[in-house]
Amino acid sequence: MSQNVTETIQARAPRPASRPNGQWLVDGPTPLNGNEEWKQVDNGIAVRERIERIYSQEGFDSIDGTDLHGRFRWWGLYTQRKPGIDGGKTATLEPHELEDRYFMLRVRIDGGQLTTAQLRVIGNISRDFGRDTADLTDRQNVQFHWIQIEDMPEIWRRLEAVGLETTQACGDVPRVFLGSPVAGIAADELIDPTDAIAEIAHKFLGTDEFANLPRKFKTAITGHPSQDVVHEINDIGLVAVTHPELGVGYDLWVGGALSTTPRLAERLGAFVAPGQVTEVWRGVVSIFRDYGYRRLRGKARLKFLLNEWGTEKFRRVLEDDYLGYALPDGPAAPRPTAQGDHVGVHKQKDGRFYIGVAPFVGRVAGPLLTGLADLLEEHGSFRLRTTPHQKLVLLDISEEHVEPLIAALDELGLAARPSLFRRSTIACTGIEFCKLAIVETKQTATDAILELEKRLAGIDVPQPISLHVNGCPNSCARIQTADIGLKGQLLPDGNGGQTPGFQVHLGGGLASPNRDEAGLGRTVRGLKVTANDLADYVERIVLRFLADHTTNETFAEWSHRADEEALK
Repeated sequence: MSQNVTETIQARAPRPASRPNGQWLVDGPTPLNGNEEWKQVDNGIAVRERIERIYSQEGFDSIDGTDLHGRFRWWGLYTQRKPGIDGGKTATLEPHELEDRYFMLRVRIDGGQLTTAQLRVIGNISRDFGRDTADLTDRQNVQFHWIQIEDMPEIWRRLEAVGLETTQACGDVPRVFLGSPVAGIAADELIDPTDAIAEIAHKFLGTDEFANLPRKFKTAITGHPSQDVVHEINDIGLVAVTHPELGVGYDLWVGGALSTTPRLAERLGAFVAPGQVTEVWRGVVSIFRDYGYRRLRGKARLKFLLNEWGTEKFRRVLEDDYLGYALPDGPAAPRPTAQGDHVGVHKQKDGRFYIGVAPFVGRVAGPLLTGLADLLEEHGSFRLRTTPHQKLVLLDISEEHVEPLIAALDELGLAARPSLFRRSTIACTGIEFCKLAIVETKQTATDAILELEKRLAGIDVPQPISLHVNGCPNSCARIQTADIGLKGQLLPDGNGGQTPGFQVHLGGGLASPNRDEAGLGRTVRGLKVTANDLADYVERIVLRFLADHTTNETFAEWSHRADEEALK
């Protein structure tokens, strides 16, 4: 905790409540759990020096336990799951029994902006240190696996030589700043948020001011009318809007998050001018730092504070105590104009084209990434973007290169014109590497996509149908906001044992061209499907929708009105 923050708390905190929630400006800064105690001793920033000076030299066994299971996250490091431990043991074994001596490493990519030189470095790190593993996440990051602590100094050296970092990629801090993948590029963009994201990162990333939050804090900023950064499930969302008197700026949303207690963000009704983005962002995250609940980590997200305060109080505290001025009221953004994944070929404002491509559920590899860097440069492009949908957007393609590049991308395993489910399916890391997972996800989803491509070939589905596959209840793959969301669990196998499977959520979604506003999916009692039967179930439910839906009715609308038996 920085000295300035401590002095503010001591000056303003009233007497603690009889059952404190650990709100610094209500209860004072007394730690209420082990995490809060070690964060006040060392908030995680300094652990990098120990990694480079001690742990990388002396190996895994030299790592302090609190650093290993806590502070390492501030630099993007988690221990990965030990191979061979089945999902039934996830909740019964201690963390040290589940973990391997290898790490997942998350590379932070604010706004998803990459150069081909950076992509090549990422691909080479995957090859040299990560057994060729690499995943595109649904938060515009890249994750490696099989990373050894001994290799971290060299990995950081390579990343930082090309302007990449892992700083605060995980932990109780502001996580990666989601930004429109077509910022500064799209012909229909309302405003370019690139400079605002860069300013926030420059001023606050890696500093003490927000290095000890109650839990993680997620940011999403977009200037594109497709609303392409899933702002409804972020702690703060800034969405481009045109004010009738003040021009183009942002509509302010707060308090979104999913996990086991999903809550969609809410509009504060406030208009944020482009020059106010940084101070408004600072005000919202400061409220979370000062008033967020720190007693129970399960309640330590901004959504729980917003649920208690409501939007009116939240806006008043933001304006009166943190900004010192009132924000003007502003209009809501209209319904999105296009799908926010940007898959396909689209014209840029400069007359060239950008191409959105889909790998299988974000799973890529070192050779694919370096091959893509080479391929783009051969076609005159040196820039690309990651997306919040586990996709890539390739920029600055001249018209004569579009079709040759698409053909070459297909050979590389990246589809610019993917099938319905290859385009709309995302999956979390799953039991292959995640210590929280119960079932496998990436291969299960890939197998289902390939099977559905055969079974549904030639069938006309009027709107996109999203399929999100998650290995546990925590919803990293956003299961509650998918048309078909799958929450991993073990199911009876009929022979006295258990088999991997999923609880099914139906009809969720975020705002889209086919949906005015976000909504959570429906669960049906007893509606579960085994991993082996996943393709059968999806085929069955899609065909029932096509047979039963009314004109212009979306899958989500149909699944919320259909009888339960029709959904099984």
